[in-house]
Amino acid sequence: MIKPIVKDNKVRVGITHGDFNGISYEIIIKTFTDPRMLEMFTPVIYGSSKVASYYRKTLNILDVTFNLIKKADYANPKRANIINCYDKEVKIEIGKLSEKAGELAYLALERAIEDLDRGKIDILVTAPINKNNIQSERFNFSGHTDYLADKYEAKDHIMMMVSNNVRIGIITGHIPLKDVHSKISEDLVLNKINVMNKSLQMDFGIDKPKIAVLGLNPHAGDGGLIGKEEIEIITPAINKANDENILTFGPYPADGFFGSTNYKNFDGILALYHDQGMIPFKAFSFDQGINFTAGLPIVRTSPAHGTAFDIAGKNIASPDSFRHAIFSAIDIYKNRKLYEELNKNPLPLKQEEQIQELDSNVTDSDEINEDGA
Repeated sequence: MIKPIVKDNKVRVGITHGDFNGISYEIIIKTFTDPRMLEMFTPVIYGSSKVASYYRKTLNILDVTFNLIKKADYANPKRANIINCYDKEVKIEIGKLSEKAGELAYLALERAIEDLDRGKIDILVTAPINKNNIQSERFNFSGHTDYLADKYEAKDHIMMMVSNNVRIGIITGHIPLKDVHSKISEDLVLNKINVMNKSLQMDFGIDKPKIAVLGLNPHAGDGGLIGKEEIEIITPAINKANDENILTFGPYPADGFFGSTNYKNFDGILALYHDQGMIPFKAFSFDQGINFTAGLPIVRTSPAHGTAFDIAGKNIASPDSFRHAIFSAIDIYKNRKLYEELNKNPLPLKQEEQIQELDSNVTDSDEINEDGA
């Protein structure tokens, strides 16, 4: 009987294979061409060993091998491990939409979440899915973010795009542009400010983050001439956030905000709708940016790009964003552990009380000196 390998101190990263007709296996395989990756964490890939072998041969990347395991408990910390979520043969149609690819993407996601909930893996990194072929009675969502939020009953969450240069949260997420206006409310904007603020503190280790909020209309409404949402909805939400001691600024006209270097002055930026945040983000950070779902009880990241059917199988896809998704997930996991530990064991005296005590001591000393003079 095979015994489970004893878990070491390395973070166990669960990786779902996404849509196997896209670039998922290419970026996964290329990620592990660098053996140093295995020194940092233990990967557990949820997918198909047969599909992985097909892509290894197709891409002629034969120096990367996968350790086939039945359970995450058996993961070898010195190998890239793979769990078969589907044992039968599948038809691979590179760059094409297929129902089977959507089904297997869902199966991999469900198996990984099951292991995550059982503590078999520590974090989740998802390779890109196709939002059309994954739809079913079990998955009726616009993407990973909404699916995971529903799965974990996380009402207060936000999709955040993260890179070394910028962190952008999308207030309304994946909805049609025509519906954005009706969805924007003072409560929604304030809620997303709070979610981002907590995430910047807990997940990124920023004690007192500064958050910028963009305007909905051109020129941020231009004083009400081009729309009143900034005056009636966004500014009141910003004011309430500041009343709650959250450093919040805006609303800023999006074009000038990103066109200048002003965006560099903030720890987080809230965009009102998808393209308002995604276009500048991908212009700045396409190869290294990641998608992070803030507000979940688990840590989940993904590369910022999609399935890229147009370049699938051509051996030109870059693994950089996927690698950064792994690195970022590990960092967020460790930051969150530290945050929880610090809040479990607070210092005996709050910093403010310590300062007051020091001030009191200085005052008493000054009075003694004056009396003795």
